[in-house]
Amino acid sequence: MEHLFATSIRRIQSIDLTFTRSLMDEIQWDARLICIKGARGVGKTTLMMQYIHRLLSRCQPHEVVYLSLDNLRFAELDLLEVVRTFVMHGGRYLFLDEVHRYPKWSVVIKNIYDDYPDLKIVFTGSSLLEILNARADLSRRAAVYSLQGLSFREYLNMTQGTSFAIVTLQDLLKNHIAIATGITAHVKPLQFFSSYLQHGYYPYFREQEELYFQRINEVLRLILEIELPQLRGVAPSAIPKLRRLLLAITESAPFIPNISKLSERAGLMRNTLVDYIRYLDEAGVTRSLHRDAKGITRLQKPDKLYLENTNLMFALSDTLPDSGGIRETFFLNQASYRRTVEYPETTDFVIDRKWFFEIGGKGKKGKQLPVSDTSYILADDLEIGFGRKIPLWLFGFLY
Repeated sequence: MEHLFATSIRRIQSIDLTFTRSLMDEIQWDARLICIKGARGVGKTTLMMQYIHRLLSRCQPHEVVYLSLDNLRFAELDLLEVVRTFVMHGGRYLFLDEVHRYPKWSVVIKNIYDDYPDLKIVFTGSSLLEILNARADLSRRAAVYSLQGLSFREYLNMTQGTSFAIVTLQDLLKNHIAIATGITAHVKPLQFFSSYLQHGYYPYFREQEELYFQRINEVLRLILEIELPQLRGVAPSAIPKLRRLLLAITESAPFIPNISKLSERAGLMRNTLVDYIRYLDEAGVTRSLHRDAKGITRLQKPDKLYLENTNLMFALSDTLPDSGGIRETFFLNQASYRRTVEYPETTDFVIDRKWFFEIGGKGKKGKQLPVSDTSYILADDLEIGFGRKIPLWLFGFLY
């Protein structure tokens, strides 16, 4: 136990406090059981550590412990016994990282929650975690939060020392000229937008930038070879086929999948392939777009398929990705955070079945847009918009 405490203190002391994610202030930290889900590399551990720093200002060090369950020691240690010892010595706040790496994690956490009613528990895990369908249903106990990669707004705040606030969609659509004017008075967004699209989504971009794409590919390898087989039962023999699917999406994003041809080429049953695409979505690797997101069934194929973010496009492609695909991937990634984005009949996207969008370059005309006060053109390479033409970069301020 002494070694675990020493490791906990070292990890907490080493964390960078210069920038915190907006989710920090949204989480109800007083809840007894908190789950923070997210794809690999989006910053879950850092968020947890930064909160522990805040917590230590009002409690004693021995009352807090951080345990990473991917530590090799937990191949032998009994987590229940570790927690029992922690509580006996006055422990009050338990932080568990990478819980999906521990066998029967949901049952263990339920037991800890039930056995120690005065203990507050925060745990992080893969975006593939199934809180509801796990062996021990934690959905009624846990407050669940999802962490996405950096928004363009957060990227600017992190790199330029700005403090731009989140903009609601309604405010953005109504007051985009005033909002863009206020932002450009402090920073020139187009100066940094291209860098964000290439290497600004995952917070570790500041750690040896020249190795950024290599690290993305390593994260993808871990998702495909470890998380999908462990958490979704994907057969190891299917992993090379999923790699080929990702390359196909990269080369032709947005990818319009022909499931019959893909399943034949990959040697997979149609329903199996549709399941695997859904798993890639859940893992934060791809993002599916449907005509009717509310009516989708488990066996329904997506109408379009994108990589989850633009950084993945640059990391996986041997050539410069298509500019149209980059624009659409950026919009879908930023706009679908806590909102429903669908693929309408005549335009590029519709949000919450109300606001329609056409996306293109600075000269985009929006000829396919319905004549409506809820229709907009999103233009790249535009600093400040006018009328119903809005700068694309501004949608990076939605979270």
